[in-house]
Amino acid sequence: MAAHKGELRVLSRRFVLAVPVLAVCWIAVLALVLRFGGEAPAVFVPFPPADLLASLPDAAVTSVSPILLTLRSDTPDLTQRLYAAGAWLVLPAGLEGCIPGAP
Repeated sequence: MAAHKGELRVLSRRFVLAVPVLAVCWIAVLALVLRFGGEAPAVFVPFPPADLLASLPDAAVTSVSPILLTLRSDTPDLTQRLYAAGAWLVLPAGLEGCIPGAP
């Protein structure tokens, strides 16, 4: 019985450590795909610099909070311009999912 509890403890510890690693990897994949050619209807900028919007006059703000800014633009190079304007991370927003038209 004690060996079973020890195994459960090890599995629990591995799971608790794996979840944040998986989350960081998923965010990195999203950011890299968007940075190197992916497209999204809108983008998230976490912890945006205060003067970010001043350098992007053609970007429309769709949502704003103290820690997250959501932007939309018709220009295809929005991601590159955001990084050039000082954003440290740009993530895709407004993606539908794997199945078109799914609720």
